[in-house]
Amino acid sequence: MKYKRKKYDNETLIQLYKNLLKPRMIEEKMLILLRQGKISKWFSGIGQEAISVGVTSAIENDEYIFPMHRNLGVFTTREVPLHRLFCQWQGKMSGFTKGRDRSFHFGTNDYNIVGMISHLGPQLSLASGVALANKLKKEGKVAVAFTGEGGTSEGEFHEALNVASVWKLPVIFIIENNGYGLSTPIGEQYNCNRLADRGFGYGMETMEIDGNNILEVYHTIKTFAEEIRENPRPLLIECKTFRMRGHEEASGTKYVPKELMEFWAAKDPLENYEAFLLKEEILEEETIADFKKKIKKEINDNLKIAFDEVPVASTIEQEMDDIYAPFEQQVFEPLNEATSPKRFVDAISDALKLAMYKYDNLVLMGQDIAEYGGVFKITDGFVKEFGRGRVRNTPLCESAILGIGLGLSIAKHKAMVEMQFSDFVTCGFNQIVNNLAKSHYRWGQNADVVVRMPTGGSVGAGPFHSQSTEAWFTHTPGLKIVFPSNPYDAKGLLLASFEDPNPVMFFEHKALYRSMTDDIPDDYYTVEIGKAKVEKEGTDCSIITYGLGVRWAKELVEELGIDAEILDLRTLLPLDYDAIHATVEKTNRVLILHEDTMFGGIGGEISAYISENLFEHLDAPVIRCASLDTPVPFAQNLEKHFLPVDRFREKLHQLLAY
Repeated sequence: MKYKRKKYDNETLIQLYKNLLKPRMIEEKMLILLRQGKISKWFSGIGQEAISVGVTSAIENDEYIFPMHRNLGVFTTREVPLHRLFCQWQGKMSGFTKGRDRSFHFGTNDYNIVGMISHLGPQLSLASGVALANKLKKEGKVAVAFTGEGGTSEGEFHEALNVASVWKLPVIFIIENNGYGLSTPIGEQYNCNRLADRGFGYGMETMEIDGNNILEVYHTIKTFAEEIRENPRPLLIECKTFRMRGHEEASGTKYVPKELMEFWAAKDPLENYEAFLLKEEILEEETIADFKKKIKKEINDNLKIAFDEVPVASTIEQEMDDIYAPFEQQVFEPLNEATSPKRFVDAISDALKLAMYKYDNLVLMGQDIAEYGGVFKITDGFVKEFGRGRVRNTPLCESAILGIGLGLSIAKHKAMVEMQFSDFVTCGFNQIVNNLAKSHYRWGQNADVVVRMPTGGSVGAGPFHSQSTEAWFTHTPGLKIVFPSNPYDAKGLLLASFEDPNPVMFFEHKALYRSMTDDIPDDYYTVEIGKAKVEKEGTDCSIITYGLGVRWAKELVEELGIDAEILDLRTLLPLDYDAIHATVEKTNRVLILHEDTMFGGIGGEISAYISENLFEHLDAPVIRCASLDTPVPFAQNLEKHFLPVDRFREKLHQLLAY
């Protein structure tokens, strides 16, 4: 291995050595503790430390870095307190996740580090989000994200690179090509000569370097980081290295040919660099021994702190409180009494515009939302008013854009992501349910992201543009699900969603966009999230519904002359159980109506809650009315049969006749 010291002084070279030595010694200790049963699992980075250490040493401490399992050197180079790392690995309170996650599945804004989740790839998009914030603020900062060679086959890798290139984001993507994805060799993972070549397809600079050569890694990253800060653009670097131990320790390495293991053992980054420093008389054996003695003491002292800490404990209340970032909503009434007729679609547009004025750090992202104004023309004229930096057309990369939204939030921005149709959210499902929803509970990072979801049928758009997708997300703790039924609530709830620092899935029924007009305030106002509304008072029965179902309910009870109470849920997560309790206790008969399919719909959950908690108030079984358990058909007659409108009449008569 050839080392070129370039212009770097002895102090720098020695510090790189110390930064390499510490994670190696920690790992060696962890392997002992693993065998003793004092930690539960370990993903070894032995033999790969030069990448973590070289990259982290080469960038500034206030620049965000997004590591993976084998990047202990990132944390030690950033001087994260060792006792906190040890507590993290033992699931104790002084770790970074309060015992809720393990390994390096955490972030810490104190050290500008954001770890991975088990699903490979999402961290790349988060890094792009931070890089976008850096670019918008003109801070001259880079972000760096790691992935393995296996992760480059994930869709998120390609989406993240594409968006970063199109938007010229100051982000460096590091591929640690360590030879195996668990036991699968690289020849079974990809069919190109160099993973670095994939960057050319996305129009970005790319290169391959020796990942075991600490000076090559350090110099490459330092040089390009300086350039990218001045001239923002992405860079893809493939670091050739090898995983000297199993995927995790239980896996072993029996599948690795002996000669391959021997070849890479000779390229050990610590041993080779140490030999270079000794040969060049930059270090002496006595100095190295002193370094090791001090690091060993630091490890043992911090292990004692971690071992002495009591096992983690919590309460139901504490666990529930941490699902959402703390937020006490203040409901704002309009200061100006002026009103004007606005369609549902106009109310949404008006709310977006007012939010953009109020929050100069709010970024809107979505397909065709810039000059074209979106397929529903909701953002028409926004580019002229707010600029392309804040109103951004996106490639068809739903997952990457949602991840960028979380990255923006990490960098103290607000983000809105528009799904062109709610059906398309499937392409970004992982980012929503595993990153946006869980980040605060896992490591205290809120996701200040609103995802707008044009949804629902009655418009003859077929199976992929008409689905009711809200129940996909009501099962996910950490999200808030909002579903207004009228222009007034649409505007007030959307503005409230932007005030809330938590991730909000905001559903907008397409059939209401241009079919409903109300006089609503022109001024800024909000409606309380999590609060249902009695849309119509009544005593004969209660109809619990939301979205377009409110219109169906009002029309039918008026036609039949029934004194029914209509409860508009407005928010599906968290549900307003007090309002449900009040209407059930008042009328003693309940019908739950929703456009979503019956099985697994939210109606089943509400019905179960009523049966379990309010049974003594019921004079009849709880009845549900929903769409058929089929995909949404295209032809008008078939869609009419699919939707619950005609069956609703029958079910309502059934309830009243019981």
